[in-house]
Amino acid sequence: MYDILIIRNGEVAIKGLNRPVFENKLIKNIEYTLYQFKSVKVKKGDGRIYVHLNGEDPNQIVKKIKNVFGVVSISPAIVTEPGYENLKEGIKKLVDEKTKDSKLMTFKVNAKRLDKRFPMKSPEMSIDLGGYVLKTFPQRFKVDVVNPDLNITAELRADSNIIFADKIKGVGGLPRGINGKGCILLSGGIDSPVAAYLMSKRGLYIEAVHFHSFPFTSEKSQEKIMDLARTLLPYTGQIKIHMVNLLEIQQSIAENCPEELMTILSRRFMMAIAERIATETECNCLITGESMGQVASQTAEGLLATNNAVKLLPVFRPLISYDKEDIITLAKEIDTFDVSIIPEEDCCTVFLPKRPATKPKLEKILKAEENLNIEMLINNAIDSRVIKEMKKFE
Repeated sequence: MYDILIIRNGEVAIKGLNRPVFENKLIKNIEYTLYQFKSVKVKKGDGRIYVHLNGEDPNQIVKKIKNVFGVVSISPAIVTEPGYENLKEGIKKLVDEKTKDSKLMTFKVNAKRLDKRFPMKSPEMSIDLGGYVLKTFPQRFKVDVVNPDLNITAELRADSNIIFADKIKGVGGLPRGINGKGCILLSGGIDSPVAAYLMSKRGLYIEAVHFHSFPFTSEKSQEKIMDLARTLLPYTGQIKIHMVNLLEIQQSIAENCPEELMTILSRRFMMAIAERIATETECNCLITGESMGQVASQTAEGLLATNNAVKLLPVFRPLISYDKEDIITLAKEIDTFDVSIIPEEDCCTVFLPKRPATKPKLEKILKAEENLNIEMLINNAIDSRVIKEMKKFE
């Protein structure tokens, strides 16, 4: 029944002179998402983006597009030839389809006269078209202009008419990639996949670094990371994952440094390695799933010590003020929660100290690192990494 989808892009519309750049990026992202639908065409006009279905199933297309960042809402619409009588026929077609299995409903017609040559003004059109609906479907409707069951929008244009009733919510945000690329430290837990989602929503492509301690951690733990990345693909597009073995570093820390500093020292190595990889892959920032006070290394003092290991790039922590329940709620919404709670050991639990330092002093940390060959350990870890690329259509 439907001919097009109307895509509203919300925040993109306030970008002033940069608006075409944002719109073009959003169109490319929509086209990428709809790669498998060869007959679909995406075009822009009148401050909107239009997806021309050309016979494709609108439900399938909506399911894909609603997860594209930058899309605020979607309306499946009927397009008719120009003219007022054709507009009425389009309304009849829409109403008949929407109400054929329904009992008595309330409705409202919101008419828009975009062709100013037409003698009737928009309010007059709304009244007239409402009367037409009541006359055509006398047993189905009564008018409710405040809270109708069916809110029909009818646009009279010079070259065509557009009629729609539904407004399906999208994820919003900014088009993926408009703000460059960020490098997420992706663990197998609940938090970091949510952090990746949130930063992708603010316009970043995502590169990922995952740390493991094979053979102390199993290969299944790495497979879990691939499953998490696969779950994120509808939002992030594609993800390249750098699998880095941290075992040599952890063993060196265990042999040469105070036990209570194991967690924070390991974390500093992770940040330093991630920054090297991020710089190599042209990322603009690091991203972590840290939340204030959630674990021993995520106190203010711990985060200060962690940040000190990063020399150039900003570190974004989108979950820093989130309660755990809020993070879990969002993880369930984006379908990463069930994968995250699969029990697998990660590198942070392999050498977990009995009493990790919660308020580590930076001076003490730097002193402990004097016992380590930092450059050699970092270079060995980076050189031995394995890179895996996840693509949406594989």
